[in-house]
Amino acid sequence: MATILLVDNDPLQAFARKSILEKRFRDVQRAADAAEALCLVEHPQFAKRLGLVISGLHMPGISGPQFVAELHARMPALPVLVLGAASEDAADYAAEGVRFLPRPVDSEELLSLAGQMLGHKTLSNV
Repeated sequence: MATILLVDNDPLQAFARKSILEKRFRDVQRAADAAEALCLVEHPQFAKRLGLVISGLHMPGISGPQFVAELHARMPALPVLVLGAASEDAADYAAEGVRFLPRPVDSEELLSLAGQMLGHKTLSNV
């Protein structure tokens, strides 16, 4: 079973997104910011289970593109789904395995794309 790491510094928004994701995926963990997420990725047991990172763009201390670059420096094959505003530049996230989804994000669209990026490892077929 693959872990989804949701990186979101807004507690209310993170709670809502985590609740949506948990409807279909068994293991959804939250990191409050990029630093916490990068620390988690450094733990071999966590990194071994990690299948997808879902992140917003605006995080304290680091930009979205910098965060994605740091993740890929540690785990080059890790898929990353970036949730951003439609006005933001999706081209900043043109790396292999990175998808940009403009907000507002429909819950079914989020679940579908997360499933695709995980390789369809959902509750229904685990």
